[in-house]
Amino acid sequence: MDKFPFWYAPTKIFFKVVMKVFFRLEVRNEERFPLEGPVVLACNHVSNADPPLVGVACPRKVNIMAKEELFVPVIGTIFRFLGAFPVRRGGADRAAIKHGIDILKKGECLIIFPEGTRSRTGQLGKAQPGALMMASKAGATIVPTCIVGTDFVREKRWWPKVVVSFAEPIPFPKGDVNKEVVHSLTEEMMQRIGAEMELVKGIR
Repeated sequence: MDKFPFWYAPTKIFFKVVMKVFFRLEVRNEERFPLEGPVVLACNHVSNADPPLVGVACPRKVNIMAKEELFVPVIGTIFRFLGAFPVRRGGADRAAIKHGIDILKKGECLIIFPEGTRSRTGQLGKAQPGALMMASKAGATIVPTCIVGTDFVREKRWWPKVVVSFAEPIPFPKGDVNKEVVHSLTEEMMQRIGAEMELVKGIR
């Protein structure tokens, strides 16, 4: 079971209310999300608003691997309150990766954006090589997740409606896991994210 700092639950509830008001946040298929054990929540990425929105939508305490550029005064403090920690882009940030693996080995939930950067087209891109390496080290369950409605520039809505939807989890296989297995799981993960995006867009 996740360990909650005393301030975490009220802080998360506060921001969830705020995001329901300003972004009309809706969470779908929450019952699919594993409530125990190591979990990698893997989500598409189109906006800097994605990490906090996905963070408050998740039914568990979360740890979010987010680009270090987001950790500016005030906003960075909010991100840290919601469980985010910085990662350097453009190369392997070994300290951040090790921290992510340690989180999973403690049986907690880690949010990653496997594309590695925001999509410039709004479409789902390719996962970066090794995006699920951390999951493989801890045998974590993968929860493909989509967020729709944060592409504010293209949608041009004065009052956006954001939906976070969880697809069916992918259990990590037991035993030895090689690169081919990780690659296959990555492909399946991205396909499920894409399918969930299309489903949400069709009924949003």
